[in-house]
Amino acid sequence: MDTVISELLKLGGIDILLDEAVKERYHHIWNMDEPLNAKAIALPKSTAELSQILRICYAHAQAIAVHGGLTNLVGGTETNENEVVISLEKMNAIEEVDIQSRTMTVQAGVILEHIQNKAKENDLLFPLNFGAKGSAQIGGIISTNAGGLRVLRFGMTRNLVLGLEAVLADGTIVASLKKIIKDNSGYDLKQLFVGSEGTLGIVTKAVLKLVEAPKSRNSAFVAFDDYAKVVHFLKFIDKGLAGTLSGFELIWGKTYQMMTSPPAQAKPPLAHGFAYYVLIESLGSDMQNDLQKMQNLLEEAFEKDLIKDAALAQSQSNLDWFWTIREDVHVLKSQCNHDQHFDISLPIPNIGEVVEAITQKLYKIPKVEQVCSFGHVADGNIHFIIGKSEQTPELIHQINEIVYSPLQELGGSVSAEHGIGLHKKKYLHLCRTPTEIALMQQLKKSLDPKGILNRGKILD
Repeated sequence: MDTVISELLKLGGIDILLDEAVKERYHHIWNMDEPLNAKAIALPKSTAELSQILRICYAHAQAIAVHGGLTNLVGGTETNENEVVISLEKMNAIEEVDIQSRTMTVQAGVILEHIQNKAKENDLLFPLNFGAKGSAQIGGIISTNAGGLRVLRFGMTRNLVLGLEAVLADGTIVASLKKIIKDNSGYDLKQLFVGSEGTLGIVTKAVLKLVEAPKSRNSAFVAFDDYAKVVHFLKFIDKGLAGTLSGFELIWGKTYQMMTSPPAQAKPPLAHGFAYYVLIESLGSDMQNDLQKMQNLLEEAFEKDLIKDAALAQSQSNLDWFWTIREDVHVLKSQCNHDQHFDISLPIPNIGEVVEAITQKLYKIPKVEQVCSFGHVADGNIHFIIGKSEQTPELIHQINEIVYSPLQELGGSVSAEHGIGLHKKKYLHLCRTPTEIALMQQLKKSLDPKGILNRGKILD
């Protein structure tokens, strides 16, 4: 028997899956029909157990792949037969909700939606939100610095993490589970692990920042005929709502049609045929007055010819309807063969022309069948889902080159919120300087000198 496996089995009390039990698992929730390829799977139930596992793996330079909710879109959870997978699914306790400090202490395996629900039970809000909330685990969310639908108001995941516990490659536990917002006592070490995709250490616990639950939530779908008016309307509505605007989601016309036509279940709140659709959200303190304010602003925008049409959510069922359209990205994926995903960042004023140019170039490729574009335009993050007639390395590379080539000159990024993983590392140089990449490599070597953690992810 393999030495590493033998030593892991001797630990006792820690679940270790081998052989057929490994093949019953998968590396992504969209690839459940593909058996997992790995040497073994370890499922620790505590930080101490994870530390023991890592000590053994480190002693033998055993490569490790870290698994959470398996919603990663850049190959971050792909594995090979020489790796030991560590899954944190059993570290899934919400340890504390402190309503005075407005914090929640959670283990890495807690699913985002459970965190949202627990906060709601205590009349608080954990504002991070995105379509995979029912599967994504907070450890993976922190490790990829996920964004989502409310970055405009509340920031990325790193803005919502007050304290963190992580285990280094050699099993050393680094814990700073503080509930305080201001702490300038030297380096903010927790930020090393936020967004590092499990390459510097494995996140095991976090203290999350909560906010008071809003008393009102209002949304509207708005239609436009040109991108310049989308940008103008963003400034107009943000100013008019006086700090309560929490979401501003842009959907291109063809994509909106796909999201609101069979086989999609949702019906369109606004007629098809406009160039752009924006879904806005405000979180406020007075339901009736906030709803009226949004209606007044939409009427004013219409009179000023900023918008072409609007549909205001008048009930909870309307809210659910509107946001299901935006969040159910699987509707698009299901209509795209051999789907290829992107999450680029661009300066807001350039988004319209750049997306149009990229789309035109993609459709000139005979094997490209669908180009779906949408995103969190208020923070410059645009997503593409591209369907094609075949899946070859040459076609993937050709599409990558078209999508990524404009970014360096514009000061954009190949990854707004999904990370780098395996799939994007050859394009990292487009948004990071050689000095930055060298520093990343130095940090990796310092914290993981044997290179066992998520080997080959982000950096070679």
